[in-house]
Amino acid sequence: MRHFHSYGPVDRRYHYCVDRKDIIEKCTKQLIGIPEEGGHYFTIWAPRQTGKTWIIQQCAKKIKTLYADNFIVVDLSMQLYALSDKDDPTDIFFKTWQSAFYSKLKLDVGTINQWQDWIKLFEKNTDLFNKPLILILDEFDKLPPEIIDNVVSMFRHMYLSRDEYVLHSLALVGVRAVLGVDSKTGSPFNVQRSIHIPNLTLKEVQQMFDDYQAESAQQVETKIVNRLYEITNGQPGLIGWFGELLTEKYNKDPSQTINTKLWNEVYSASIHIEHNNTVLNMIAKAKKDYKAEVLQLFKESNIDFSFTVDWCNYMYMNGLIIYEKICQTNEIKYICQFSSPFVQSILYNVFTRDIAKSHSGKIMSLDPLDSLEDVFEKKSINIPALLDRYKNYLKRLKENGENPWANQPRRRSDLHLTEAVGHFHLYYWLKMALDDICSINPEFPTGNGKVDLHLTCEEKRGIIEVKSYTNANKYKAAITQAAEYAKQTRSNNVTIAMFTPFTDEDVLNKLSVLKIVDSIHVNVVAIGQG
Repeated sequence: MRHFHSYGPVDRRYHYCVDRKDIIEKCTKQLIGIPEEGGHYFTIWAPRQTGKTWIIQQCAKKIKTLYADNFIVVDLSMQLYALSDKDDPTDIFFKTWQSAFYSKLKLDVGTINQWQDWIKLFEKNTDLFNKPLILILDEFDKLPPEIIDNVVSMFRHMYLSRDEYVLHSLALVGVRAVLGVDSKTGSPFNVQRSIHIPNLTLKEVQQMFDDYQAESAQQVETKIVNRLYEITNGQPGLIGWFGELLTEKYNKDPSQTINTKLWNEVYSASIHIEHNNTVLNMIAKAKKDYKAEVLQLFKESNIDFSFTVDWCNYMYMNGLIIYEKICQTNEIKYICQFSSPFVQSILYNVFTRDIAKSHSGKIMSLDPLDSLEDVFEKKSINIPALLDRYKNYLKRLKENGENPWANQPRRRSDLHLTEAVGHFHLYYWLKMALDDICSINPEFPTGNGKVDLHLTCEEKRGIIEVKSYTNANKYKAAITQAAEYAKQTRSNNVTIAMFTPFTDEDVLNKLSVLKIVDSIHVNVVAIGQG
């Protein structure tokens, strides 16, 4: 019986996987091109843990089988390239190349001392290769920018002088669509063709679990597969990881159906206690150079996306964000979104914990004599009354000389506080104030600019839609949108916690209103940040 697998290339003999025949066929055709004349030079790209290495391995295997008499196929990984502070990058690259060639072909290419020696390896008159060479370089963007620039310059020269070199075709595999996009010197090589490796489709994920059910005889509820696809957006590494957790680590009784109860246990564990290198890498990237920009995604739903913008490119290629095409009047836009609800949930919890670290704990979340009677006296939770407690908590912090917004990320453009910090602080406070009596679950229905906190206290429920004030028109639109969302959740009331970049009490009071929209009660509670 096979298993789900989340680290490294899959092997269909041992792991559940999908063939992805269309992508493999496209890649193979571009490498072969016109057999008698030449193939293409192109990139294969996608964020990490999307199956790039497995796909190129299948392409290489297919060409070796079908065209054994026509080509020499060499697939090398630059994963072996390791550089210390004292090393010369070019020297280490040459040594890595020598070692990789010998490992793959048992071919001693001799000592390489300079770039002229390196390019001579590919000359037809050297007689190193008796057939045209198809070269695939995996992990190519692990190389330093200056090495990338030199290598692709050499490849460009080979491409323009194909009659002199044995290189039939070239595939550069990595996480960047355009080589040199983060190189300070820029890339001299323009790769016109590229193959993007997409996430798995729902049909492909369902096929993997159908195979598991057929081999294990254990049933998996269809809604669990649908939910898994929804929260991961079909990201292959995450699908494999959740498959491991569901079918092995947390699967205590394989005679029982994998159902909602098991899913809830696995999902909670994945957020809080399970170790996953891909997830940890994403968190590290989000907290490193572009934390303020990532935080803004929790606040704004119309942040423009472009690969030419450093933070967009960086976050996309590290699996944190994707883009959505928006068609407007006479304009097509691309806007940033988190790559999946799971990634957004992970980051939401991480940033909330960061907020918690900055608090002394000297100020209690609630007044010691506050029994919250007015919050719970009716059929539904009185969210405005609850948020009044939060505002009082902020005042008590200020009176004690504590600033919850101190040392928090600020926009690079104007150094104003990133208002999204308030989103995490409110969640942190709710957990302190209500964790013993209520469950508080953040949901992210749009992938950007919208966070909903669902409170459940026994039979009573409440919804807080967390927003940031931008302008009067968007304020009005937020009320309408909140009413529509309440309808979708079959609730007759909803409260907007509206964080503002100002603290004038008169203005905050004017913004804090009750509106009735299509019989839905929409409360707005404005919360100042200063």
